[in-house]
Amino acid sequence: MADAARVFLCKTGDLSPGEARKVERADGPAIAVYNIEGVFYATDDCCTHGLASLSEGALEGDIIECNLHFGGFHVPTGKAVWTPCSIDIKTYPVETSGDDVFAVVGDA
Repeated sequence: MADAARVFLCKTGDLSPGEARKVERADGPAIAVYNIEGVFYATDDCCTHGLASLSEGALEGDIIECNLHFGGFHVPTGKAVWTPCSIDIKTYPVETSGDDVFAVVGDA
C-alpha cells in the first residue's frame, strides 16, 4: 500500500480557535481547515448545496454555516445538519508534525 499523501494546511499558531481558512490545491479540490477548541479538522471547502466556500461561513462551535444559503455541516463528521444542505461534505484526517498541520488526502 502506498503512503498517504499529505497537504500542508497551516502552522498551529496561524489559526486561532473558532477560525477557518481555505487552502487551495493544484491537484484537487480546495480544503477548509478549522480550529475548534485547539483541535484541527479538514473538509472539502465547497458546500455540497451550492458553489460556496465553507471557510467563508460562520463557525459556530463545531458547525460550519455556509454563507450562501445558511445550511450547516458538523465539521468533525462532515454530516449535513442544517437545511437546505442534505449531502455530507468530505472530511480528511489531520496530522500535526511539530507546529505544521497537514490533511491526509489519499494514497500517493
